[in-house]
Amino acid sequence: MSKLPLSACEAAQQLAQRTLRAEDLVRDCLERIDAREPEVQAWTHVARDAALVRAKALDQGAHQGLLHGLPIGVKDLIATADMSTSYGSPIYAGHQPANDASCVALARAAGAVVLGKTVTTEFATFQPNQTRNPHNLAHTPGGSSSGSAAAVADGMVPLALGTQTAGSLTRPASYCGVVAFKPSFGGINRAGAKPLSDTLDTVGTLARNVPDAALFAAALSGRSSWLVRPMAEHLSRPLRVGICHTYEWGQALPETHAALQQAAAGLSAAHGIVVQDVHLPVSYQQLVQAQTYIQLAEQAQCLSFERLQHFASLSPRLQSILQAGVDVTIEQYDQAQALVALCRAQLADVFQDVDVLLAPSAPGAAPLGLDNTGDPVFCRIWTVLQTPTVNIPAGLAPNGMPVGLQVVGQVGADGLTLASAHALHQHLSVF
Repeated sequence: MSKLPLSACEAAQQLAQRTLRAEDLVRDCLERIDAREPEVQAWTHVARDAALVRAKALDQGAHQGLLHGLPIGVKDLIATADMSTSYGSPIYAGHQPANDASCVALARAAGAVVLGKTVTTEFATFQPNQTRNPHNLAHTPGGSSSGSAAAVADGMVPLALGTQTAGSLTRPASYCGVVAFKPSFGGINRAGAKPLSDTLDTVGTLARNVPDAALFAAALSGRSSWLVRPMAEHLSRPLRVGICHTYEWGQALPETHAALQQAAAGLSAAHGIVVQDVHLPVSYQQLVQAQTYIQLAEQAQCLSFERLQHFASLSPRLQSILQAGVDVTIEQYDQAQALVALCRAQLADVFQDVDVLLAPSAPGAAPLGLDNTGDPVFCRIWTVLQTPTVNIPAGLAPNGMPVGLQVVGQVGADGLTLASAHALHQHLSVF
């Protein structure tokens, strides 16, 4: 019987009790990859033999940690010492890092089995690579953590690593109908992930439910408080949820309108949840533009070598993005950072009467076509504010494609944010 229907948490418990073998779990994943990868194309490399050797060793040895025997996918923006890391670019075809990224090393130390590398867009920006949305192969899976979201959504692997600079975890998770956890900035060490932005880059986790994403993140961060526990251990009163349309609401499509409206109505009728509308400060109207200036400028700096030495090998789309970053003036950059500092200082007021916010993850369901990865407009403000966010599947568009909503918490309140997201997902889940 296939073990893939097991959640990662269930599998971890059975692996610890030795009622499930890591080898069997890995073989189930490989069987699914064999069946579906020719269509979905989520992987740049599958470490079939190494994964089986690792799984057999774990089955024969002592229990190693929270992730003992669990297969994971690693976004190809993140260094691995035993397989190539190309950052989604031909410039680095066959590039072999000398060491694992911090998150990969920590995952291995906690017992994870690295199944392979998942597709990223070109340097985690907007130029797509080959991955398709497993719900409909004619639609984008989103980006830039395209392969990680698609592989998890299609049952190829229970857990995967991704990164976010604007919306690269949240958006593909929303499009593919899975959970993505973006921790508070710096919550998971990013050493060994290709840098794009010193003040925005965040490593996060993708899974099929919130406890699984939290388990993975807890193992990487060393924070047991991130493990999902009953809400009563976090709050002695009802959970207060703020419905937050954001100033970008005019860009939301009908399916996102419907998902947020239905979520608000459903949660209002739920026991133990109090729902109210939250309106953001006026200063937040300019946050998307501020985040865009910061990201553009810092990307142009972080990718200076590629921009200056290999410009002709970059896609025209990335060439224009990097040129736009060069064109951001120091005055625009400093003003953007000053606005962000003001808005971060106002977060306490935003959360004064609520524990978490529920906001759109993307304008709508995954767009038709594979030539773009969608718009991160609903993710930019939370990334620049450095808050924890959790995408949860919350609805279906008329064409049957997933629609997600994101649960947003206060900076540093990752445990409460995850517990709240789990509670809300149980009420709203369509998968």
